[in-house]
Amino acid sequence: MFEALAVIPTEELALRHERCRRLLRELAPEACGLLVFSRPRIYYLTGTLGMGCVWLPLEGAPLLMLRKGIGRAALEAPSIRCVGYRSYKDLPVLAAEAGVPFGDVVAVDQGGLTWQLGELLASRLSSQRFVSGDLTLAIAESLKSEWELQVMRLCGERHHMALHDILPKLLKPGMSERDVAHMAWNVFFELGHQGIMRMNAQGEEIFLGHVSAGDSGNYPSSFNGPVGVRGEHPAVPLMGYAGQLWQMDSPLNLDIGFQLEGYHTDKTQMYWAGKAGSIPDEVASAHGFCVDVQAWLAENLRPGALVSELYAHCADWAVKAGFGEGFMGLGENKVPFLGHGIGLAIDGYPAIAKGFDRPVERGQTFAFEPKHGLPGIGMVGVENTFEVTDSGAVCITGDSYEMICVE
Repeated sequence: MFEALAVIPTEELALRHERCRRLLRELAPEACGLLVFSRPRIYYLTGTLGMGCVWLPLEGAPLLMLRKGIGRAALEAPSIRCVGYRSYKDLPVLAAEAGVPFGDVVAVDQGGLTWQLGELLASRLSSQRFVSGDLTLAIAESLKSEWELQVMRLCGERHHMALHDILPKLLKPGMSERDVAHMAWNVFFELGHQGIMRMNAQGEEIFLGHVSAGDSGNYPSSFNGPVGVRGEHPAVPLMGYAGQLWQMDSPLNLDIGFQLEGYHTDKTQMYWAGKAGSIPDEVASAHGFCVDVQAWLAENLRPGALVSELYAHCADWAVKAGFGEGFMGLGENKVPFLGHGIGLAIDGYPAIAKGFDRPVERGQTFAFEPKHGLPGIGMVGVENTFEVTDSGAVCITGDSYEMICVE
């Protein structure tokens, strides 16, 4: 009687399965398959946000094993075999009955389980030895298919429309950060934003993102990013504070994400409260440097590049250009990266940072976020989402990076 709202094509799922298998053979050659518990990654492999796990053997069809939601899975993942289970100890039995038994060594997404549940799994499946499958899944998700890129391009188009085309007509100096946040949500929802945004890092949360007026851009932050934010409350240090107004002759930083069909784009748009030409040289120079860094990254991030080398170049460039102190955050807000992969999570693999030495591949997507903190003024800079092509990275969240003046 019911129909699925959407179904990932069988061919698309098959590409993902084979990509994971290829990477698993490279990164965890002793493992006989992947056992995945993270709900977003269950969706990635099956097309349904299942409550349970999915077993992807090196040989044979995947098996979705759920505690709840078998009926929904039948609608959304019709090509995936699905069974119910009650206890972790049932998993090897069900896999064997389906003709895809567990071997001695199983790769598991350790980030998809709490320590408590991981120990419980190990105790119930004492015949198996577990190794990490997290890097396999992270790299697999970073390599976007054309099907995924089409979703992200549409997401990015709407993201730019919201922040660059629509919001400047609605914003007014004197508004509180909270008012700005609510206005942004209204615009985003009208354009199809589906509400939830996801992060991979354990314990990290995001709701809309950062709305930082004036010196809020340098407010002490516990979020792993360069932009400071007062937020709603110490219990919810996101969105914007009702008591902080956007004053004339000061910046407004909107570092907020968009999500469509599970996929995210990330973008920061800067606004200035005042007439065109009223931006101080110090502010304009710092913002211009960030735009230049973004352009250099876009030109040089192409297949075969190492993001660790690109990061090192830009960090050194900032120091030589006189922007070392505030580049990527002031004081304790400074972060040791220039951007990150993005897709089904905001903070995807890899970070543009030291230590990430796997060559970039065509089809990967990145958020570049060069920013600069100015003491007593706030945070300036840019962030946009890019798609890696053979000739460099192409922006999918617009092609205009200036600070927008609002009177």
